[in-house]
Amino acid sequence: MTKKPKVLILGGNFAGLGAAQKIRDLAGDRVDITLIDRKAYLDYIPNIPLEIFEGRDPAVTMHMPLVETLARDAVIFAQAEILALDVKNRKVTVRPNERPGAPDYTVGYDYLVIALGAELALRDIEGFAEHGYTVCDAFHANRLIRYLENDYKGGPIAIGSARFKQGKKGRPDWLPDAAAACEGPPVEVSLALAHWLGKHGKGSAKNITIFTPGELIAEDAGEKVVAQLLEAASSMGFSYINKTEDIKRLTAEGIEFADGQKLKTELNIVFPNWKPHGFLKDLPISDEVGFIVTDMKMRNPDFPEVFACGDAAALTVPKLGAIGHQEAEIVGRQIAKEVGVMSAEEADKTWMPEVVCVGDMGGGKAFYIHATSWFGGDIQELRMGRLPYASKLAYKEMFFRNHGRIPNWGLPLDEWTAEHIKL
Repeated sequence: MTKKPKVLILGGNFAGLGAAQKIRDLAGDRVDITLIDRKAYLDYIPNIPLEIFEGRDPAVTMHMPLVETLARDAVIFAQAEILALDVKNRKVTVRPNERPGAPDYTVGYDYLVIALGAELALRDIEGFAEHGYTVCDAFHANRLIRYLENDYKGGPIAIGSARFKQGKKGRPDWLPDAAAACEGPPVEVSLALAHWLGKHGKGSAKNITIFTPGELIAEDAGEKVVAQLLEAASSMGFSYINKTEDIKRLTAEGIEFADGQKLKTELNIVFPNWKPHGFLKDLPISDEVGFIVTDMKMRNPDFPEVFACGDAAALTVPKLGAIGHQEAEIVGRQIAKEVGVMSAEEADKTWMPEVVCVGDMGGGKAFYIHATSWFGGDIQELRMGRLPYASKLAYKEMFFRNHGRIPNWGLPLDEWTAEHIKL
């Protein structure tokens, strides 16, 4: 009996789970699939701000069990810390972490999919632990809402991003240099928090200054969309500063930027640099920062059995879930081609990344952005209202009810309704 190729997936959030499901869908039973992650649940990051501002605990509502989900597609799950990768010998070193004290093991593969996401460089921001807040996970989001409910006195608030350290090695000419990893969240949190402050009698948009290290906030959405966002934000009373370069430090008095600007604040909500996991740096498949270099088929040029998708891939800029979803589909097609169940013509179809972002605005409204201008396309769409909010909730419900499986018509329908129906 011929042994099936072993596909090993590192990481089980959106890109990792999506890759596992697409590989199973498209390659069928021609491969064995194992997925390794340090946690046994998927963290539904996009809706965390919405949950806290609507009074729900994201640790309760935004975690989807992985083990049962993967078992539905005959994908083996292993809970472990990933410590090292030897691409020349096709081995990954892991340490089981379900209970402390386990030794290290090596796991082999025929095909490797790196979908580990990125580390959030909060520890790199001086003063963050004492004077900073964020909404990047349930722990930090709950910490923020407890402060707002119990300790916030109505003072100035700064919301924005640290500088993103993007690699250059292997970067295609058409992919720009991003000032921030992803700036949909700062825009979303600013709008939703302004509504929350008003609802709770603690202030308004006038309390909030939005900042960006770049020329424009949310630059990947395109100049037309950003102009519309800034016009709307200005009319609401937000302040805005750009070209801060980076966050220098947070203090009891406020926030200091690398360009010399300072703001006196009571509350700093910051989004850090996203950096690769430490063991990925200096590998022959990585750029100088540690993100995985791939071509447009999400394969490493020097080690074509190694794929990357989601935030771990150097090509993924901005670090956006919708792009990771698109890349997971490509990985599935490529492995299906490798095992002889999909033609090269079908598997190698040309792909242009698309920015798709839906952000909460509070009060049952949301904004919807669809853009390709960052990648050389001509789409720049912005919609605001109740329909994008309903879409954001419906997408999450569909994701959980279908165990992470979004039908192929899901995203196109979401785009069409947002762009053609007003509500």
